[in-house]
Amino acid sequence: MMNNIFYITFIGFFVGVIGTGVGGILAIGLGKPSNRLLSFILGFSAGIMLAIVCFDLLPEAFQRGNLYISSIGIAMGVIMIIIFDEIIHKHKGNKYHHKKSFVKMGALIGLGVALHNFPEGLAIGSGFMATKELGMGIAIVIALHNIPEGISMAAPMRVGGMSKFKAVLYTWLVGLPMGIGALIGSVLGEISEVFIAFCLAFSGGTMLYITCGELIPNSKKIHIGRTSTIGLIFGFLIGLLITK
Repeated sequence: MMNNIFYITFIGFFVGVIGTGVGGILAIGLGKPSNRLLSFILGFSAGIMLAIVCFDLLPEAFQRGNLYISSIGIAMGVIMIIIFDEIIHKHKGNKYHHKKSFVKMGALIGLGVALHNFPEGLAIGSGFMATKELGMGIAIVIALHNIPEGISMAAPMRVGGMSKFKAVLYTWLVGLPMGIGALIGSVLGEISEVFIAFCLAFSGGTMLYITCGELIPNSKKIHIGRTSTIGLIFGFLIGLLITK
């Protein structure tokens, strides 16, 4: 039994770190993109995030819980990310400027990804306790989902002047909550469906706020034109294919 718990926990950590980490590595390969390309990347990232929230996180939350629990989770997620955003603004003070705003954007995305990695870890742990095949299937799907999220997080950090090493390191770190979730899921076995639903809706709320309040406005700000809109639509379609 103990060996199974260690194995499941390792799978959770591995999937979490590798998924977003691969996305981070792909993002740093872009180097220093032009404003037009960056506008497209941010729009693309926003499209992917919207698709994941609308067709993956929230539908699963509704399926596992109900509209009432999910709505509360979304609202609390939005409130939490607003508070976190305000804390960053106060901490930066007058030194806050355009480049730093991209680092902040990456940090907020990372927070949203880390928050939703925890309930996904719970799903992995619970899945393995049901059957090994179910747990492994969930783990593979989640790893693939996390790659575009790693790109969405690392790209603005690089544009904000963060080193390649740090940008990739942070994409690894946001994967760690998945291992913690997998550990708890494997120890407790059958996790409350309502609790998982609330966690998924909570993280969906944070990612929805980040997408609408940070990614989309900034993609429009740095380059005037249709580039960001095309990127958003393209990202949304790719996200739709990934989630389905």
